[in-house]
Amino acid sequence: MTDPWVALEPGADPAEHARMLRRAHETFTEVGTVTRPVRSVVAESWRRSARAGVGPDGTASVDLVDGDLGAYRAEHPLARVMPLFRELMGTFAADGEHLLAVCDAHGSLLWVEGHPATRRDAMRMNFVPGARWAETAMGTNAPGTAVAVDRPVQVFAAEHFIRRVQPWTCAAAPVHDPRTGRVLGAVDITGGDGLAHPHSLGFVQAVARAAESQLALLVPERPAADTPELTALGRDEAQLLAGGRRIRLSRRHSEILVLLARHPEGLTGDELLCALYEDESVTPVTLRAELARLRRVLGPGLLASRPYRLTVPVECDVAAVERRLETGAVTAAATAYAGPLLPGSQAPAVVRLRHRLADALRTALIARRDPDLLADWAHAPWGEDDLDVWRALAAVRPTATVRTRLTALEDELRAPANWSGISGRRGAAPV
Repeated sequence: MTDPWVALEPGADPAEHARMLRRAHETFTEVGTVTRPVRSVVAESWRRSARAGVGPDGTASVDLVDGDLGAYRAEHPLARVMPLFRELMGTFAADGEHLLAVCDAHGSLLWVEGHPATRRDAMRMNFVPGARWAETAMGTNAPGTAVAVDRPVQVFAAEHFIRRVQPWTCAAAPVHDPRTGRVLGAVDITGGDGLAHPHSLGFVQAVARAAESQLALLVPERPAADTPELTALGRDEAQLLAGGRRIRLSRRHSEILVLLARHPEGLTGDELLCALYEDESVTPVTLRAELARLRRVLGPGLLASRPYRLTVPVECDVAAVERRLETGAVTAAATAYAGPLLPGSQAPAVVRLRHRLADALRTALIARRDPDLLADWAHAPWGEDDLDVWRALAAVRPTATVRTRLTALEDELRAPANWSGISGRRGAAPV
């Protein structure tokens, strides 16, 4: 094979190659041994699928439906290039009796379009919008494997790990955020054996690159250039981008700006005192001195008084997560959540906001039951002791590693209370 990412060499007999792959697949599912002619990229994917607990007779679950699906798609960056995907691939898919599919970075299908009869056939294996086709859920398949390995990939016939998918052939390529390089998802073409040609892989790769170029040209999904941006999640000292300056704020100034950004109507001195200080002996003079220092840091014109307020709207990453949660875009909210709000702060109002935001997000993740999102939270520093999330993860991904960690957490919960307060933290929202 000259290109390991292409499923079928030119001139090869598709029917004979498919028969050989079926025998190899049976051998792997029975004894765990990979035999010829399985490509290395497929062999590695089969092994990952088996380690993830995927069975060859599995079925895709549909996790996003109706309003949840619509809200998530509306928020997703790839919605902005769907017209391009349809222009470049729509006619090809319809005329060739193929399907155009787009998934997110977790392998969940967002759009599935194309030939009506082919769509009806695909519905029998839940290849539909809202279904989870991550490699960890459905084994080897082009869109799920493309986002797993961050490479364009073609999957032919019995190279698919799930038996009911083996009549199909697909090719997919990941699409990246042109600013950050982060994988946003993948674009896929799915149909019959004819797609095993090298041209289909090159085609989806070219479409993915065109989408990245289009995203780079579009107006970024960010506030207007003159709107200050406050980043406070996952950091003890917030950062303000304003007027072309990047300002790192002290912890106290971070707390003040987070609260003022949340209250554009302004806060009185007494309200700020109660919000910032647990110690009732702190005087208004102390607060006024802090605000004077903050005004010098920010420069003229941004901080006003009587009441204390910001003179222009400030876009805060906390508000971005809250908006996505309100629209049901849980994956987008989890992506935007960089960690607890000002985790070292003890300001009463900040602590309440920190708990409320983390609790809302983790509750949404538990309700969504997406194993990839749950695993991301559970393995993050703020989620490693979150018993409720680990229980939810064990319910949808009961691997040995997950069960072991859950058992350890439950054992600690039953341990004597003198273990540094551990039992009091289990299952609580992270701070």
